[in-house]
Amino acid sequence: MVYIIAYLTAHAGKGAEVLRLAAPLIEATRREAGCISYELYQKPADPDTLVFVETWKDRAAVDAHFAEPHLKAFQAAMADLLIEARIELVHPEKVEVL
Repeated sequence: MVYIIAYLTAHAGKGAEVLRLAAPLIEATRREAGCISYELYQKPADPDTLVFVETWKDRAAVDAHFAEPHLKAFQAAMADLLIEARIELVHPEKVEVL
């Protein structure tokens, strides 16, 4: 298994919009082959800070996810909403920052 932890920082007041736009992404991603879990959390004390926590069968499933149209659409929608995004891919033997 591999894990993704994606840290998103939205512009002030935009966290709720990120959550709204993420709903179709989450629904579609949970149906992908190789997706074990896919959750989005919002920091209670800072609603413009969000974290995806994902579990995937293997790196091939992650690569397939990155090619999905619903992920590409979400990424395009986030272009003007996010200040920063950091994605960590956690393998049993290492951590990659994407």
